Amino acid sequence: VQLQASGGGLVQAGGSLRLSCTVSGSISNFGTLAWYRQAPGKWRELVAFVRRDGSASYADPAKGRFTISRDNPKNTVYLQMNSLKPEDTAVYYCNEYPARTWGQGTLVTVSS
Repeated sequence: VQLQASGGGLVQAGGSLRLSCTVSGSISNFGTLAWYRQAPGKWRELVAFVRRDGSASYADPAKGRFTISRDNPKNTVYLQMNSLKPEDTAVYYCNEYPARTWGQGTLVTVSS
């Protein structure tokens, strides 16, 4: 089973993007799923996670701006990102929480 992130791109500061994480297989096989990011020259960090029941938790930089959600019938996890800042520039990954094998991420670039 793989988790494939998509939806990244170039956006101006203050703009929005929605990332998608498609599960090849059944999302019901997973418990908690998460989005992570890695900015240039920095360690990979947790952004947010969503539990099987749909409840979510956020890292401080994401609180109030990002929303994580899971659509079980579509086998997809989303990350809605609003009020983007240049410091949100990073490669974003989806994975289980705790993380297992890493797949390809999707690049988000926020211009000032």
